[in-house]
Amino acid sequence: MTTTAARPASPNTAVKPFYFNTSAHLLRITQQKATTLLEFLEALRECPEGSIFQHTFRTLQEHHFIREGFSNDFAHWALSACNEPSLAEGLASIDVREFTSVSQLRDSFVQIVEEFLRRTPAAANRAARETFYFCSSDIVVIPTNFVARTLQEFAEGLRGVSVHSIQHHFIEARLRLKLMSNDFSQWLYEDLGLTEAARQLNRIDIYTVTLDDVKNQIIRIVERALI
Repeated sequence: MTTTAARPASPNTAVKPFYFNTSAHLLRITQQKATTLLEFLEALRECPEGSIFQHTFRTLQEHHFIREGFSNDFAHWALSACNEPSLAEGLASIDVREFTSVSQLRDSFVQIVEEFLRRTPAAANRAARETFYFCSSDIVVIPTNFVARTLQEFAEGLRGVSVHSIQHHFIEARLRLKLMSNDFSQWLYEDLGLTEAARQLNRIDIYTVTLDDVKNQIIRIVERALI
């Protein structure tokens, strides 16, 4: 945490309230599609940033109940449609938490595919079992009824909101904040001065558990801070 916001006068009351929001995503198919890995690479370079976001950050929510498998749609397609497990593993190795810009995330995917095709040129024009359609989405932010002015109210809000709100504030927020953090940690640090709780939230692994598990871990950390 590097922000130098003013600390609250009381550890029980925040400088600013936390408004829990959620978001809806209106899915649309773009002009890009791929039937081979070479076409996939070209489409990766050209597709709108919303497609990169949709097939990575959004995948975490859409498949939040799945404990096994790859973490993004690109890796799923590389394995299931192209039968390229090493490429799939490379694409799945990218951790979206390391990025605060979609363009940087795109560059990483492009580099992985380019390197794979340099090593395995015969795979470039091999027809996939299924076409990959690049999708994008328009985001609509929706307020909830939960507002927190104290840590106790924050814990109650966390219990009450859906996993869609958790996704919005905890995973997708880093692109909005342009920080290696999330809305929850920022509020705990900046408005309640709870540095350690904020750090613990940032260390939660979003890949080995479901979003329900992530939500429960966040609640446990906040409840410990209440003691």
